[in-house]
Amino acid sequence: MPSGVLGRLSALTLSIQQLGQLPHLSNWMPRLPLPQATVLASDVPSLFREPYILSGYRPVRQEWLSYFCSLFQCHNESLNVWTHLLAIPAFLLHFSLFAGAWGLALNMASLPLFLYMLSSLTYLSFSVAAHLLQSHSELAHYSLFFVDYVGVAVYQYGCALGHYFYCSEPEWRHSLVGAVFLPGAAVLAWLSCASCCYAKFRYRRPYPLRRKICQIIPTSLAYLLDISPVAHRLVTRSWDEPVLVFHALQVVFFVLSALFFSCPVPERFFPGRCDIVGHGHQIFHIFLAMCTMCQLEAMFRDYLVHQQSGVGMHGEHFILLAGGSFFVLVLCCVLTAVLMRGAVQRQLKKKIF
Repeated sequence: MPSGVLGRLSALTLSIQQLGQLPHLSNWMPRLPLPQATVLASDVPSLFREPYILSGYRPVRQEWLSYFCSLFQCHNESLNVWTHLLAIPAFLLHFSLFAGAWGLALNMASLPLFLYMLSSLTYLSFSVAAHLLQSHSELAHYSLFFVDYVGVAVYQYGCALGHYFYCSEPEWRHSLVGAVFLPGAAVLAWLSCASCCYAKFRYRRPYPLRRKICQIIPTSLAYLLDISPVAHRLVTRSWDEPVLVFHALQVVFFVLSALFFSCPVPERFFPGRCDIVGHGHQIFHIFLAMCTMCQLEAMFRDYLVHQQSGVGMHGEHFILLAGGSFFVLVLCCVLTAVLMRGAVQRQLKKKIF
């Protein structure tokens, strides 16, 4: 073999040997934790257990990254996360298509619609975070579900704004309910957040009935007030308008979601059979997402009818005041959640010492 070829082969061999001595690329890459095997209900503290759900729990007190990675793991919170996580791009796509088709821009007429959309994305995002990460620790569990309740309250008031400005009839707005609607909706939204946070903090498993009552009564009152302009239309108007079908569907889906939220079915009748797929909270999430999707479509259709007359009918100052009250409510709910988190921290410190 010619000496030139031998020389090039020797140089190539030396280069390969030198490359072998360099740090492997994998040493420079972040190491993702392997998915933790799920455990039984008896292997986690009672705070993290759900009635009639016997398995599929993630171990407590693992690295934060392991809970983020559990998004792609099969456990008893998987569908709770994915039902609302997939709803987010669906809503954004629906909104972007509507905005593109009708040239939607942020102005005084569309401000309540944008706030409604923001509130919908808020409750979905906060729900995803709570169900994905709550198993990290006791403090994380409480804190994240307090944040979840903030999202629910914000969504309640976002719905109230949309229903008032786009979905209500003049005779309803001139009634006593219409006169107190927006301040009442804001107060009840905050009250539902505060009562849910308090019930979460105050009661321990096995939960007494008064815990569920403490959660359901304020949220039910808030819903009954928020849906009143829609209910008035459904009762008094002819159903020749296609938009009323979407309003009726949002009511039906919400009632179904409330039933599955209030009652642990079907897992109550099949303990251990619905741990991963099919338990009541998952069904509640699905119906709630469908309710919001129908509500969004109805809101779009009503907005197109009232966008021209809305500002003249309500006045710019009133719309601005209503929009400002949305952010005041957000601040009040966040402060409530922070205060309740502080109470949990103090309680956990006493428990340790």
